[in-house]
Amino acid sequence: MSELRRQLLGYADHMTQLRRTFHEHPERGLEEYWTAGAIESELDELGIEHRRVGATGVLGTIRGANEGPTVALRADIDGLPVQELNDVPYRSLNDGVMHACGHDSHIAALLGAAWALMSRRQDFAGEIRLIFQPAEEIGRGAEDFVAAGVLSDVVRVLGLHAASDLPTGTIGISRGVSLAAVDLFDIDIQGKGAHVSRPHLGADALYVASQIVVGLQAAVSRLSDPRVPYVVGIGTLSAGTTYNAVPETAHISGTTRTLSAEQRARARADVTRISKLCAEAYGARAEVTWTDITPAVVNPAELCAEVAESANRLGGIRVVTGESVSLGGDNFAELQEQVPGVYVYLGTGDPNRPETQNSHHNGNFDIDEAALPIGAALYAQYALDALAGVAR
Repeated sequence: MSELRRQLLGYADHMTQLRRTFHEHPERGLEEYWTAGAIESELDELGIEHRRVGATGVLGTIRGANEGPTVALRADIDGLPVQELNDVPYRSLNDGVMHACGHDSHIAALLGAAWALMSRRQDFAGEIRLIFQPAEEIGRGAEDFVAAGVLSDVVRVLGLHAASDLPTGTIGISRGVSLAAVDLFDIDIQGKGAHVSRPHLGADALYVASQIVVGLQAAVSRLSDPRVPYVVGIGTLSAGTTYNAVPETAHISGTTRTLSAEQRARARADVTRISKLCAEAYGARAEVTWTDITPAVVNPAELCAEVAESANRLGGIRVVTGESVSLGGDNFAELQEQVPGVYVYLGTGDPNRPETQNSHHNGNFDIDEAALPIGAALYAQYALDALAGVAR
């Protein structure tokens, strides 16, 4: 076990308390005012200069003994509109909001890394930027750091995410496309109201919406290469005001998950065309509005090798590498578009504690807090290695 990892094991109790405090006070994207303030208070305790980026983003800066390159470490900080079901002393105090994706652990691990890096300022040249990013769950926050120029002179950026499907003590690194591009679509259907006994006098927006939902599933099963992962997911469908009237309007919202720019464009074209044609066939109109959430996360092979080497230097860590693809998304990709970056998974599952192996975005989600010093050590080790490597 490396000296850095031993040092952070000694800081584990504090990181656990930090994580539990953040877990008790989750906030939704772009509402993380308490969270940002608590992060700033901890940075003050550590003597780390910081500033706000946007309304709720926080940027901390650690400078080494001499001039040198700059690397960045990113942790997302927002919670989810999920009701916590865990019966634990640190359960959410904010009804209907929960850290159900592990972002509380990301904050604690990055603050732990900051503590360790501050003690090593005389040992490295360059600058380490700590990005505490809000609103990842809604595809926001990253653009504020880009617009503020935080990435303009950065040579490497590392993102880390808790993974309940990996056992504690494991680091997962996926080469190439790791997470999908995510887009949101809203379909508004305009029909014509009528009495249900005279449907021919109206244009049934609910029926049209139902046909669109069925048709969009065919976009995946019949219009795309079955060898290439692709999802069209419908999240909501609403229509109608009473049982005996043909609905005049309907609304559908959903998401596409794709792995390439070409597939992303094709998905948009398919969803838009199918929606409009289905509506036209039954005398209605459909308007489709698209919202970009995030591009795909793509990990360059050479950067994966770098972070694997850093993980191995910690000692006692199992490093799993491969080319696994998830159709989840993360707008860490927006940082990767600016700077060479790598996104890795921190195992947080304990087979002896089933709740730590629950799916993310689940009201019973929890983590094995023994993973916190491992995540902190990886953040810190990679920053030091990247600075030294680029400086050579």
